[in-house]
Amino acid sequence: MRYDLAKLPIHSLLRSISEAGSALARLDERIARSSVGEGWIERAHFADACASMWVDGELVHLEDLVLHDAGHDIRTPTHELTIARDVLRSRRRIAAQPSEWPLSSDGLRSLRRQADLDARDGGAGIVAGDLPLDADRQDGAFPEPVEAVGTGEEDDRPAEEQFDPFSAELAAIDAVLARSQAALRNAATSGQRAGREKDPLVYDLDWDEDMRLDGWRVVLGEVEGLPPVLQAIIALDAWNSLQVLQHAPWLGRLLSASILRHAGLTTSSHLATISLGLKSIPVDRRRHRERDIRLSSLIQGMIAIAELGLKEHDRLALAKQMMQRKLIGRRTSSMLPALIDLVVARPLVSAGMIADTLDVTPRAALRIVDELGLREMTGRGRFRAWGVL
Repeated sequence: MRYDLAKLPIHSLLRSISEAGSALARLDERIARSSVGEGWIERAHFADACASMWVDGELVHLEDLVLHDAGHDIRTPTHELTIARDVLRSRRRIAAQPSEWPLSSDGLRSLRRQADLDARDGGAGIVAGDLPLDADRQDGAFPEPVEAVGTGEEDDRPAEEQFDPFSAELAAIDAVLARSQAALRNAATSGQRAGREKDPLVYDLDWDEDMRLDGWRVVLGEVEGLPPVLQAIIALDAWNSLQVLQHAPWLGRLLSASILRHAGLTTSSHLATISLGLKSIPVDRRRHRERDIRLSSLIQGMIAIAELGLKEHDRLALAKQMMQRKLIGRRTSSMLPALIDLVVARPLVSAGMIADTLDVTPRAALRIVDELGLREMTGRGRFRAWGVL
């Protein structure tokens, strides 16, 4: 399977590519120099994870994702929410790694959640080899009870001296260690088998992800000399056309954002919110049969990323400035500055999140929320959450 790069409509896209590149550069410069830059980046991770699910046809509420990430769920997490958290973790991991890591062999293998079998075999061997087990107990069997055998003579010691409690305890410990070693061997073997075999009820066995991924990496090599925005949209369109991974179509959008980051169009910690930009593009254009229309819509999504990002940054900076006015006359030991930083970095905060982050009681968390005047976002009487306007 191959993605055809012939007859690319480069001349008709040059103006849009230039506009998208300039817009992304302005956004990145604003974020890099802003006092709310770190908070904006953290919020962008949450927003893009929810938008990624929306682009794939699933709905995940931002509130549920924030609370699930903080470990304060108010209901059992759904399958879609679990996937959204995977997207969130992958974005954070990509942003924390060097810019070339996501597109490398090791990075792609790690992001695909395919563990390195050689490394795992070595780790299992070290763990098993460190267990102090006797050679005759390697099968994990229980030790046999101690009996008076071998001499044919009667043991004339008292009964309480013939039974040694300390030896019995040591034998029981050896039995536990032997069973542990057997369990480790079985877990390593089953893990290797699971890595090589896929469940036919979940995966299409004729779907060769490795071959499709190799074809996608060939496309990356062929567009290496093109402008960064053009590289990113072609890589994303090729990912969607080749359908590289069965159950992770969202990974292509993160890798496309990684191309912009590796090219220097975004900073080392800023990962473009590709899914959030595509959310503003009609689905009939994003999935059109004509490649020219698809590429044009992807570029419009890039421009939308910058416009939405600048608006969110200005709103967040203004909200922080208004909240900081309430710090006038406060003691230096006040918890309000720390709460402001938390509110800027999270779309929503709950009493439990505030208590855990600021190391205060839930009652004190509610009190400082009232002092700061945050807006209650859920409309509930219980399990409430607050955010900035």
